[in-house]
Amino acid sequence: MSLNSILNTIVINERISTSGQPSPSQFEEIAKAGFTSVINLAMPDSTNALPDEGGFVSEARMNYFHIPVPFDTPTHAHLNLFLKIMKALEKDKIWIHCALNWRVSAFMRHYQRGILKLPEAERVPMLESWQPDEVWQDFLDLSITK
Repeated sequence: MSLNSILNTIVINERISTSGQPSPSQFEEIAKAGFTSVINLAMPDSTNALPDEGGFVSEARMNYFHIPVPFDTPTHAHLNLFLKIMKALEKDKIWIHCALNWRVSAFMRHYQRGILKLPEAERVPMLESWQPDEVWQDFLDLSITK
């Protein structure tokens, strides 16, 4: 099984990849590829959510972090928590997912722009199949210095 078979996979760099919801067996593949941590931004009742995702990730011998971000109300607090976790894991190989890789695309836009300080031309673009609505456009416009 290829990691590219996971829904909407995007490779950000050599230590960060993102996707939609992986299956239990795909978490095993993620671990075999050398990832040590998983961050889940989906809600527990999101599309294809796994009832015991933390258990599947732990069984695969990876660290698990869950930041449930309601799709219609992402907040600055969610972003700040995400950025703190990313800072704590800056030496880890991290897989970040949500239901479809829409939430993650927006969070990674902030990370690439504000933390990695990558110029626009060097940033991995957001998932092309997603067009952010007004709520997500407002989220993308947040300043991470608040």
